Parts: sequence; structure tokens; C-alpha cells
Amino acid sequence: MDTRVGELNDLLDADAELAAYPYSFRVLSLEEGVASMSSPRSAQLSAIQGLRILFPELETESAISPAMMAAQEQLAAVQSRAGKLVGAHENVNRVRWVLDERWLARHGVYVQ
Repeated sequence: MDTRVGELNDLLDADAELAAYPYSFRVLSLEEGVASMSSPRSAQLSAIQGLRILFPELETESAISPAMMAAQEQLAAVQSRAGKLVGAHENVNRVRWVLDERWLARHGVYVQ
């Protein structure tokens, strides 16, 4: 593993707000200034599906319920924070988000 990737993941691990969130955003690779980071959401999978895994109490909530809306806002804020921390590193010019298919598969969700 690239030692810079390890350093970036250590940076993420050291952040109290990120550590308190139930999903661990990770740097998967760093190539030519582009940090690829894992995410529980993408165009392939709605945030709501990921949030229902992260927060089982949301399983029966509608997509427009106040609880689901708050969870979506929190996910967006935490993911943005992770991206900004990594993006501020001297070796990173851009962050690219990658759907965390392994994490989803561990929770019984398979993306094609």
C-alpha cells in the first residue's frame, strides 16, 4: 500500500467527527493527485439505501420523513468533511468518490 494512502487514512481516523459516524470513509488509492475514496452512496445506489444500513431505525421511514432528511444531511456533511480533509493534503489535487461495494455486500446489498 502507498504510505501516503495510509497517512491519509490515519488523518481520517484521527478526526473525532468522522470517528463518531457509523461509516468509515477510506482512501482507497492515490494516483496522479487523485484520491479515490469510499462512499456508501453514489448514482448507482441511493443515499437512502445506504442510510438504512447505517441506521437500522430508519428502515421504515419514508424518503421524505424528517428523520431520513436529517440523516441525509448528516451523511452529506460528514462525507464533505472527509473529502475536505483529504483534499487539503499536499499530494491531493482532487477527490473521486467510489461506491463501497464491499461494504454493501457485507450488508447483503449487491450492485451490478
